[in-house]
Amino acid sequence: MKPTAAGFTRALCLVVVVAAVGLLPWLSGRDPALTVLRARSAEQEPTREALDAVRRDLGLDAGPLALLGQWAGGLLRGDLGTSWVSGTEVLPSVVAGLQVSLGLMGVALAVAVLLAAALVAPVLVRGRGSGGGFAAMLAAVPEFLLATVALLVCGVWLGWLPTSGWQGPQNMVLPALALGVPAGGLLGRLVADALPAVLDERWVELWRGAGVSRMLISAAALKRVLPPLVPQFGMAAVGLTGGAVAVETVFAVPGIGRTALGAAKSQDLPLLQGSVLALLLLGLATGAVAALVRRRLLGPALRDAGLALPPARPVRTHWAVPLTLFTVLAMTIGWGLLRDPYAVNTAARLAAPSLTHPLGTDALGRDVLARLGHGAASTVGTAAAVCLLSLLVGLALGFLPGIAAGAADIANALPPVIVGILVAAAAGPGTGGAAVAVALISWPPLAAHAAALVQEVRASAFLTAQRAIGATPWWILTRHVLPSVAAPVARHALLRLPGIALALASLGFLGLGAQPPAPEWGLLLDESRAYVERAPWAALAPAVALALLAALAVTGATYTRRARRLTPAAKPVGKETPVAV
Repeated sequence: MKPTAAGFTRALCLVVVVAAVGLLPWLSGRDPALTVLRARSAEQEPTREALDAVRRDLGLDAGPLALLGQWAGGLLRGDLGTSWVSGTEVLPSVVAGLQVSLGLMGVALAVAVLLAAALVAPVLVRGRGSGGGFAAMLAAVPEFLLATVALLVCGVWLGWLPTSGWQGPQNMVLPALALGVPAGGLLGRLVADALPAVLDERWVELWRGAGVSRMLISAAALKRVLPPLVPQFGMAAVGLTGGAVAVETVFAVPGIGRTALGAAKSQDLPLLQGSVLALLLLGLATGAVAALVRRRLLGPALRDAGLALPPARPVRTHWAVPLTLFTVLAMTIGWGLLRDPYAVNTAARLAAPSLTHPLGTDALGRDVLARLGHGAASTVGTAAAVCLLSLLVGLALGFLPGIAAGAADIANALPPVIVGILVAAAAGPGTGGAAVAVALISWPPLAAHAAALVQEVRASAFLTAQRAIGATPWWILTRHVLPSVAAPVARHALLRLPGIALALASLGFLGLGAQPPAPEWGLLLDESRAYVERAPWAALAPAVALALLAALAVTGATYTRRARRLTPAAKPVGKETPVAV
């Protein structure tokens, strides 16, 4: 991989993203003057004279490139423009929202570290994995789902903590838990999976024989584990940025995420530009800090060579667990598909579960089971299309690692929610826009996997022999390299299908994906929040379905890894199987 190519691609992608943010008034497909006129006075007629006056006032008559130049010049002066809705300066609103979000994310990060420490401690004591499946389950739960359940149980039913606002430390507890628990599960799982293999290394046995205390060995093992995992920790911190949008929305926290989402829905494009730019810079800064911490942990001796971890021990999951989860979900979805999801019966609105409506009804008297089943069909279908597109992009970029690395850095700094806000501002909310948003950032893991396999296959002795006997590059590519790379990456993409479905559900929950009356799971959860105190079953049904989907993603992935680890050795290298991958 050439650093120059990766750096050029990284800079180019960053310029493209910033330019897209600057051109939002023109990319939205709407007349910016009409949007401003309606924001200022909804009753005023959009006459030609009125629209021309707005264009002159905002400088829109100069065209998109001139507007981009003015916006970029304002950025250099620290001026983010004026809100189209309130008429106030954008910069103070962005700074205020960023302060709230940074405070929330700081507390959430502390929760994540404490939870990760609790998950890792048994591994250090016993020297083997403990609770890896539980940690993986926590990591797979979406923040918006955990926030909704926490609000319902701790805020509404038990009344322990406030459910909205930002008046004091008590308002921070539930949002910080909703953000920190999934991040803590991810961090704990990464460290706990890597530690047992490190504790089996030769130096640990020598230290024990020399009488070194368990505490010193544990500290050294952690120092050995952390540097290769720091980039993953950085991505988890970036995930907090995206999760904050949903959590701030659920608990009405006036952070930068909620500000960006509100600006997107009201078409207040200057405020949206400033908010998204702040979130983008926050993600890039997090990645830069992670790279700096990794360099400091490695030290000058290993800074260039890096430090690889031994293979992690696979988490063992019995085949019955994913099969049971899949059966429950499939039966529920199949049952719901037999019912009408759009039939309205106002006489039965908010009805409790019964024989007629096994999961109750919503505010319009529509059957929740029917909407759950039909919503799964559309969500999984869209996720499958996104998964296929990500697979194709990942395979293509796997042969161009220099270009892929730079683009992946920018994609990893943009959570799905942030990209969803941008796409919704440009094309309007909808299933297609949500699919595009998730597809734009779901390819980097597949591209990295493909690049590693391409490098391995190209270095194999078999391909050297093929070149020696005169095989053409096209023959080698189509008959050996591509088949050896495509199959493992396709399995990898399939394992990411539930995660993509959850990302689409999160955008639907925020109003950026499927629109009413579509029966989409995230949208169902969002619609039920308005009457969660009167009819909690309407919120619990999609919440439990999403939780089962997350559990299926985790248990299916761990069982697949275990099965792959336990398969017999690959067949001898031959014409159709050039290398065991």
